[in-house]
Amino acid sequence: MMPHPPLFAVLLAASLVFFCFSVYRRFSLVLLGQPEERLDQPGQRLKDMLLYAFAQARVLRKPFGLNHFVIFWSFLVLALANGEFLVAGVFPGLNLGLLPEGVHHALLILFDLVSLATLVAIAFSFGRRLLIQPPYLDSRYVKGRSPEAFLILSFIALLMIAYFGMHGALIAQGAETATAAMPVSTLIASWLAPLGGGLDSVVLVSWWLHALVLLAFICFLPHSKHMHILTAIPNCYFGSLQWPNTQPRERFEKGGTFGVGSVEDFTWKDLFDSYSCTECGRCQAACPATNTGKPLNPRQIVHAIKTNLLENGPALKQGRPGTLPLIGDEGEGTNTEDSIWSCTTCGACMQACPVLIEQMPKIVKMRRHLVETKAHFPEELLNLFENMEQRSNPWGIAPGERAKWVSTLDVKPFAAGETEYLFYVGCAGSFDSRTKQVTVALATVLDAAGVSWGILGKDEKCCGDSLRRLGNEFLFDKMARENVELFRERGVKKVITLCPHCLTTLKNDYRQFGLELEVRHYSELISELVQTGRLKLTGGAAGLGTVTYHDPCYLGRHNGVYDAPRTLIEKATGKPVKEMERNRENSFCCGAGGGRMWMEELIGERINHARVDEALTQTPDTVCVACPYCLTMFEDGLKDRGAEKVQVRDIAEVIAESLRSV
Repeated sequence: MMPHPPLFAVLLAASLVFFCFSVYRRFSLVLLGQPEERLDQPGQRLKDMLLYAFAQARVLRKPFGLNHFVIFWSFLVLALANGEFLVAGVFPGLNLGLLPEGVHHALLILFDLVSLATLVAIAFSFGRRLLIQPPYLDSRYVKGRSPEAFLILSFIALLMIAYFGMHGALIAQGAETATAAMPVSTLIASWLAPLGGGLDSVVLVSWWLHALVLLAFICFLPHSKHMHILTAIPNCYFGSLQWPNTQPRERFEKGGTFGVGSVEDFTWKDLFDSYSCTECGRCQAACPATNTGKPLNPRQIVHAIKTNLLENGPALKQGRPGTLPLIGDEGEGTNTEDSIWSCTTCGACMQACPVLIEQMPKIVKMRRHLVETKAHFPEELLNLFENMEQRSNPWGIAPGERAKWVSTLDVKPFAAGETEYLFYVGCAGSFDSRTKQVTVALATVLDAAGVSWGILGKDEKCCGDSLRRLGNEFLFDKMARENVELFRERGVKKVITLCPHCLTTLKNDYRQFGLELEVRHYSELISELVQTGRLKLTGGAAGLGTVTYHDPCYLGRHNGVYDAPRTLIEKATGKPVKEMERNRENSFCCGAGGGRMWMEELIGERINHARVDEALTQTPDTVCVACPYCLTMFEDGLKDRGAEKVQVRDIAEVIAESLRSV
């Protein structure tokens, strides 16, 4: 008994109309977002799409990623088989059998083997959720064992079972003769052959099972998290062409809005991101805030945007305000202020996301709304903002104190045409008693290498990094414009920074203000000097014992500097670095980024404690860092853990010690 084409044609038409209407309703809401350029450089975008969407580069970083890779490519291959199924269900004479016999047989064996691979991958997925589910697959917001997850897996499994049942029965009947091209179905046919006259029923049940499940999947797709099947590939195309280590500049116009306080204030790409989230949990697993019991979950940040958009979108399209707040009290579809302030802006979530979603910039946009529109921010930040505005440093120390660290050195002021590099010392290097030791060490090393450098002294101002990441864009804008004017006035072209936060601000943020500088972290410059022979390191700092290195987020993940610090440590100590479990692009934040350096950490475990505990598993004698914030957080964390015997040294200090030992 064969299927009923007229009945199936009606069901197919109804399903496709419902699918198209559902997709239109959802995609039309994306147009509520603000404009953003994401169509430039199509060649590079196509390359990124092939790498991240089709080659599944980030998915395959995890061991279980291979399973998803199999399901993804099986879906693409079987889309052709399912397309044939839908067309042939209405027009039985239109099928792949019209192709040349060799091509047809090749497709049949491909479909057969891929269907088997899919069934095996789905079995692994079931097992993972039922038996060995990772913790990040289960949260209060998205459950790895949710009915939806099992429904989708069941849909796919039923499609494969129906495929083999239908083709196995047809082969057993002799209705399909391409048995050599269908090894799995032929095996199934041998099992079904004893049914004899019952094979017609197997064909009919299998065909309608395949049809109804496929149509149900089509209807359900736009209303589930698996809408990412439609959006993930284009989202990789629309992804940022550069690592998003800066924030968009704001316009301060009378009557304007600041930051993002309502879902339509996001850009269209932000909204498209929310549809593209696969809810895989990788961002959640990487997030230092989530891992230490904070309210922030980067997956929930994206999920809440989608929930909010779907709830408020229809009203917004009609020009009416939405009813569900984006930022507010605890509740579905909102983000709490505590979650927004928990972010360290380390970027681990973006590094982990397989479809290039940009979680961290969305958080900063919401911080801008809280600071600039609502004036809702943690109380301790009021003192920081006032100190920055009045004296251009977090501590509120008089600018005249900036150059006191040079008292024992012969340091010259920067002079264009006479001095090659401006040594931008930064606030921590100028005022923090512990970091001033690092500043002196670095100055000594630069002199030993014969580098031509000078400082701005009391005229140096804070770069404004913390202000921008905390959402005080108005004050950051003012300070950035003042710094740009100062740099231009002094003729600064090349800059050395001690602090990675200064590095990323001067190098990346200030480009938005028309200032193009050659900005280098000292580790990059000194590593180059060592490689060219201008500075010789012969292992004089071997007394530091076993050394482990912590990658600062703003040096490594945000600016791609990983090898230079390790090279310097190995040259200076004569020993290889003993790596922590999470290192390089997977490094775990110290807890001080995103302005968290100036805030109390009252919820959950302290992030620096978690990182210190990880470092201590390597039984190091010395922890090396390359950032003033990391230096403070590690020293505090080791004291709290009673591990004062483990010393914390900045790489500049290690190099200086090596030179003294020569």
